[in-house]
Amino acid sequence: MFTGYVQVYTGNGKGKTTAAVGLTIRAAGCGMKVFFAQFIKSAYSSEFYCMERFCNLITLRQYGRGFVRGKPASEDIEAAKRGLAESKEVMLSADFQVVVLDEINVALRLGVLELQEVVKLIQQRPPNVELVLTGRDADTEVIELADLVTEFKEIKHYFSKGVPARQGIEF
Repeated sequence: MFTGYVQVYTGNGKGKTTAAVGLTIRAAGCGMKVFFAQFIKSAYSSEFYCMERFCNLITLRQYGRGFVRGKPASEDIEAAKRGLAESKEVMLSADFQVVVLDEINVALRLGVLELQEVVKLIQQRPPNVELVLTGRDADTEVIELADLVTEFKEIKHYFSKGVPARQGIEF
């Protein structure tokens, strides 16, 4: 039987979502079913077009209206809560071996989700589900509950020289 763990990808460096996408593709390549829930973001990036080709193994959902600046609107909160509820339902269904909650750490920091609800979800994870939480500024309680935590640290980035996000590389 497959044993799942809780992974957290955090930090200010580039690559957290990309790492989660890589894990998703790897799991689907082994025939595992993956639920990829993306919080906050609302536009598809190039990696999603690739993942859609595994439509029988990868389910993609977005629960956001785009990046939140300032105080979140009620629509942002409703979308995130809906995403958390659906992700929990999927995780408990036994239909998926991997559940990715992309940018959920950002959703927590922005206040569109409550920490205790995410903690409860982590604690209810069935032992045969791999749960991946991504996003900057992971809460210490989330980090403590995780089995694996990777911090992405920016050392140097060409964005600081004015290079815009490039399709196929950053989006």
